[in-house]
Amino acid sequence: MNLTVRAPAKLTLSLRITGVRDDGYHLIDAEMVTLELADTLTIDPAGDALAVDGPYASGIPLDDRNLVARALAAAGRRAGVRVHKTIPHGGGLGGGSADAAAVLRWAGWSGTADELQAAARLGADVPFCLIGGRARVRGIGESVESLPLVADEITLVIPPLAVDTAAAYRAWDSLGGPTGAGVNDLEPAALVVEPRLGLWRDRIREAAGEPPTLAGSGSTWFVRGHRDIAAALAGATVVHTRTDRPQQ
Repeated sequence: MNLTVRAPAKLTLSLRITGVRDDGYHLIDAEMVTLELADTLTIDPAGDALAVDGPYASGIPLDDRNLVARALAAAGRRAGVRVHKTIPHGGGLGGGSADAAAVLRWAGWSGTADELQAAARLGADVPFCLIGGRARVRGIGESVESLPLVADEITLVIPPLAVDTAAAYRAWDSLGGPTGAGVNDLEPAALVVEPRLGLWRDRIREAAGEPPTLAGSGSTWFVRGHRDIAAALAGATVVHTRTDRPQQ
């Protein structure tokens, strides 16, 4: 019997990079929240095919590079999965990680220490997406300390471009490990990887009346509160969303 599950986006409210391990993995200290914005997964336990549709389906791999396929393998399960993509990829909102975490929850994972370690091997955002809510995330993502949920409205601005997270971290390394002027240490590196982010930052600041914050490695910018700024930001997608509850 098919089952439909939600895969909520995550938003990184703040990000500090605290070090680099010998194996090259970056250590972080971040605050993350779950958003109401979500992908939807339809899981067929009797199937084995992966399919993707929706407004952000273009460019999503359907082979072993897909985090859904990797999550199924990590859980030792087989299933057919159709993902309806509402979370943009390359936008720093953890869409692939959210999808993987939804599959892990379907497979019975509840966020034990061992499961969080295994989830971190899939991607740094997967452990948080498995737990959800609001949390302080440290290590390479495997340390998830739940915090009291704070209801908040968020306005996301998603430019028509993407930033590869690995490329942003490589740029951070090559820049000598800069500390961001704001709450996000990856912002200077992301601007090197994709200079057009700076143009969007300035447009959003003018429209919103305050500087936006980059979501993780980008390309999404956000401001708190409901801001009617879509008309001033032609070419970008503006999404009004709220923080969401934990997944367990």
